[in-house]
Amino acid sequence: MFRDYLATEVGEDWTDGLISRREAIRRLVKLGLSAGAAGALLAACAEAARPASSVPAASSPGSVAPASAAPASARQAVGETIRFAGPRGEVQGFLAPATGARGGMLVIHENRGLTDHIRSVASRLAGDGYTSLALDLLSEEGGTAALGDTGNVSAVLAGASTERLVGDMKSGLDELERRAAGKKLGTIGFCFGGGMVWTLLDAGDPRLAAAIPFYGPAPAAPDFSGSKAAVFAVYAALDDRVNASRDRAVAGLKAAGLPHEARTYPGVDHAFFNDTGGRYNAEQATAAYRDVLAWLERYLAR
Repeated sequence: MFRDYLATEVGEDWTDGLISRREAIRRLVKLGLSAGAAGALLAACAEAARPASSVPAASSPGSVAPASAAPASARQAVGETIRFAGPRGEVQGFLAPATGARGGMLVIHENRGLTDHIRSVASRLAGDGYTSLALDLLSEEGGTAALGDTGNVSAVLAGASTERLVGDMKSGLDELERRAAGKKLGTIGFCFGGGMVWTLLDAGDPRLAAAIPFYGPAPAAPDFSGSKAAVFAVYAALDDRVNASRDRAVAGLKAAGLPHEARTYPGVDHAFFNDTGGRYNAEQATAAYRDVLAWLERYLAR
């Protein structure tokens, strides 16, 4: 499932002008496609692309910023790199402790791995009262930095088994239980990481009190009956690719009887929350984070 998702994400990055065709082909080949299949996928993406989805030459208030003008994250991550035991060996992560923690949050990264942006999200959550652990799902390969290339990172993630990824996420929850003893646990993830949040819910870990997938693809046949989490699912209005899985995600939440809300933010595309990326939208990212904190206040902090 995730190999196909990651491949189409490369195609979407290309049609939006965030990467060159040559770079797109290179990344797709790393994902295991032949050059011919990569070219065919890009042609299909180009055919399906909306005229309005291309990245504008200049940004204006409320618009998507072009990659060249995208702001770097102004929030310096405050925390430390930690290592802890996982089911297949040592797992790495970035821990941002909160003073007087009101809960613990597991942060799951995008297809680029554990980046400074994801560390800043963990630090931001800690500043708002939630001890946060940003997990590195490339730990088995020595960590994101050891791979050194977005194409390499995506290829490893595409080839990793669901069992491996879920095992590492559960070990992250184990570590959070130690670091935020006696507090409720939640998780948040973005893009690929949003899909991982859905996958963790599907795996049925009962420790989660709250889960927040940002524009992540839901499993093909989700079964959330083993979960107890209250789920706040974030979608972007222009993100047709991920929005196609919204109905089955919501149906799964209803079938499991879980408290939930699926909110679509207007006028924005996939990855609008990432302030280091070409689709960042400050207005809707601010609104989404405000809604995240309200959800955590309701289901995690009490």
